[in-house]
Amino acid sequence: MTEPKDMIVPMLKEIRSEVREFRTEMKDDFSAVHKRLETIEGRQKSFDSTLTADTMMAKFVTGDFEERIGALEKNVDQLIKGN
Repeated sequence: MTEPKDMIVPMLKEIRSEVREFRTEMKDDFSAVHKRLETIEGRQKSFDSTLTADTMMAKFVTGDFEERIGALEKNVDQLIKGN
């Protein structure tokens, strides 16, 4: 019959290999999650940039209309005053 002390070393080797295998699996899982997060962050930055550009364009267009309206108001004032 095998002595218990003779079984310890093989059991420890088996446990170590299982732990090593588990770590490898977890590392692969975390790598996949990390890649997905990087993709999501990239898309979010792109979306934020698009929103910023859209807002700036809207402000530019609004500002352009305000300038035109201001010029028209000046012309109308001059016509009303008879200058």
